[in-house]
Amino acid sequence: MNTHDVWDNPFLSRYSSQEMLALWSPQKRIGLWRRLWLALAQAEMELGLKAEDGSARITPTQLTELEAHLDDIDFDRAAELEKQFRHDVMAHVHTYGERCPLSKGIIHLGATSCYVTDNGDLMLMREGLQLLRGQLIELLRVLAGFASQWKSLPTLGYTHFQPAQLTTVGKRATLWMYDLVLDLEEIDHRLQTMRFRGVKGTTGTQASFLTLFQGDHSKVRELDRLVAKKMGFTELHPVTGQTYSRKIDSQVVEALAGLASSAHKAGNDLRLLQHHHELEEPFESEQIGSSAMAYKRNPMRAERMCGLARFVMSLPANTAQTTATQWLERTLDDSVNRRLTLPQAFLGADAILRLYLNVARGLHVYPEMITRNVMKQLPFMATEELMMRATQAHADRQVVHEAIRQHSHAAMAEVKHGRDNDLLERLERDPHFQAMNVKELIDPVRFIGRSKEQVEEFIAEVVAPLLAGSASRASMEADIRV
Repeated sequence: MNTHDVWDNPFLSRYSSQEMLALWSPQKRIGLWRRLWLALAQAEMELGLKAEDGSARITPTQLTELEAHLDDIDFDRAAELEKQFRHDVMAHVHTYGERCPLSKGIIHLGATSCYVTDNGDLMLMREGLQLLRGQLIELLRVLAGFASQWKSLPTLGYTHFQPAQLTTVGKRATLWMYDLVLDLEEIDHRLQTMRFRGVKGTTGTQASFLTLFQGDHSKVRELDRLVAKKMGFTELHPVTGQTYSRKIDSQVVEALAGLASSAHKAGNDLRLLQHHHELEEPFESEQIGSSAMAYKRNPMRAERMCGLARFVMSLPANTAQTTATQWLERTLDDSVNRRLTLPQAFLGADAILRLYLNVARGLHVYPEMITRNVMKQLPFMATEELMMRATQAHADRQVVHEAIRQHSHAAMAEVKHGRDNDLLERLERDPHFQAMNVKELIDPVRFIGRSKEQVEEFIAEVVAPLLAGSASRASMEADIRV
């Protein structure tokens, strides 16, 4: 069938990186299953698993055969067998067995399907979190450079999207960065607490393995630990049903949704500031902003980032419901939902970070427009200091307050009618303020507080240690498909 005749997942064709797409691919997933089957057989042999006649149940020759065919997966044959068996895991057990005729009788020995599906998913999520962590580190590195570059440029700060006290362009960037630092802490916590399901059997009691090892509890416990170690885990879930607790999925997806909300917030900020012509996302020489309005330079990357974020932020509802509706030791209605939700949560987070990094690397700052917007509002913001200076010269505070109120309202009326803000000229003519140089006091740098110092301290004390101790995905492709 022509690929253009069927629906195409946009994560595949437009948004996600090749690394994340490969991570959630059938090749990777089934390759992990085969490695899990190999690890189980290796551990069973190392622990001396015997056949009924006392001979070794598993031989080194069988392990060598299994190891030789970890990645040559015949997906067409597996599809045929799944159609016959109506069971995906058993289809791959048989497909692997056909590749390994000497070993087919020991594949999946004592295991239930969740041995490969659950342990495999935990490994995929762990690797996915590591990939996202590298992207986060690189994004923080880029934003730290941006914040440092613009740490001293005064800009309007807003509350309620109304002009408030001044901040700086760099200080505002640290707000975006701190959200990402908190996301990094959450991802690190998820990585540090990621446990292996292990070798737990059909309902989590390990009964099948206790039978295989002729009632030797110590060997069953060691089997659990040994397989986990072979697959790169030091910690195991102490108890499970047939599945590990689906709360783990919920916690991981919540972390990704948190990352999405941080990106959405920054994307919204960028869209607002681009409207004010203060910042602008990358815009290529032949890029078209609108099919009708040729002059448009729309913030389409930030908009796409926000749209993807909304999708990822919607997914925790799925994982929470799956956690809540697992009957007793397990039910299978989690399967289809997890096949959709888990990969797309990671693909979405990956796509968001790729866009965010692309935007951060190419942000344009327009200092002249920023300063112009500041000066439209600064006279109003400076009135408190002017009032304090007047009272220090023994003026009546209430009288000065009333004079400023009247002049401010009159100046605002001028602004609302499209004329310049003439508040400073009005104050200079007022006898209450003639003892001071009003315009000399209206220097934006006087009103940014500790913005510059806060940027320097935040980067030195919070961000720099993270960058120094972490590997980033600096080689991650920056090109963004439409």
